[in-house]
Amino acid sequence: MRVEPVEIAWHTGLPVFAKESFLKAVGDAYGWLGGFSGSGELRCVLPYTIVHKAIFSMVRFRVETIPLIPGFDLAEERDFLRGTLDHFRSAGADMIIPATSNAIFRTYPEGADAAPYGSYVIDLGPSEEALWKNVDRITRQNIKSAVKAGVIIRDSAREEVPAAFSLIKATFKRSRLPFMELRAFRDYLSGLGDNGRVLAADLGGRVQSYCVFAHSEYCAYAIYAGNVPGQASGSNKLLYWEAMRRFKGLGVKAFDFFGARIDPAKGSKQEALGLFKKRFGSTLKRGYIWKYPLHPLKYRLYGLAARLRSGGDIVDAEKHKIDRADAGAA
Repeated sequence: MRVEPVEIAWHTGLPVFAKESFLKAVGDAYGWLGGFSGSGELRCVLPYTIVHKAIFSMVRFRVETIPLIPGFDLAEERDFLRGTLDHFRSAGADMIIPATSNAIFRTYPEGADAAPYGSYVIDLGPSEEALWKNVDRITRQNIKSAVKAGVIIRDSAREEVPAAFSLIKATFKRSRLPFMELRAFRDYLSGLGDNGRVLAADLGGRVQSYCVFAHSEYCAYAIYAGNVPGQASGSNKLLYWEAMRRFKGLGVKAFDFFGARIDPAKGSKQEALGLFKKRFGSTLKRGYIWKYPLHPLKYRLYGLAARLRSGGDIVDAEKHKIDRADAGAA
């Protein structure tokens, strides 16, 4: 398969993270790569960003390979991904780093460090009544309790961006997770433009939760969320349910909870998060995340820095599960 840059031709039927303004906002360089058959047919595209940090030039995918024709199979995708490696190596990139949590690849290139990964997704096609029935009974009760208590869900105002950022960052900090700085957060939202939305759960004038969503007709993604300690019962669950209702009303086809670990340890926070998402009636979409050394020495140096800083990345944490995952890659 021939791999080469193609013109960005985003439309609302594609994932929002392929949109040019978003790619520009989150990368130092960006573009789409296309995979062409021997006859010259464009069969898939893969949006990308390149981030420069210190001595490293790092490629990061913001969405998985996007097939453009029916019957685009795993063998073709592996061939395409091999071609992308050649392209980025020739362009002087040092490594492919793990994609964002929504980018669940069906396969990965030979020689990559890979791990099974997934995301909980809801088909918004059924009626609202059917979607409600698919929600777990206890979760429905929690949502009703929040409504009864007076929790309301609203679109946050632009001037609330710093408050939303602070609450989300504090929530990440409680889980000992890093989060971006305010400037990067503003850039992220600016890149989404009209395809971004921040919803707030409010009780008596006090915000209980914020959640950042990115959406197009293709899918709505629940990206970042923050909750106050001791939030009013059911507030964040009501927020997600109301988001599903609103995006369905806009004609959005699916709702994605933005990443989930496969077979998390019993009793772990990751297992609790997965159960929280599953109880909305979602289905676990399974696939892979991966990274690749284009410049082996710099790749090792970057990996060492990541382990010293935070114990490693998501692939490092999950790659021991690869032998138990479905055999989807060569």
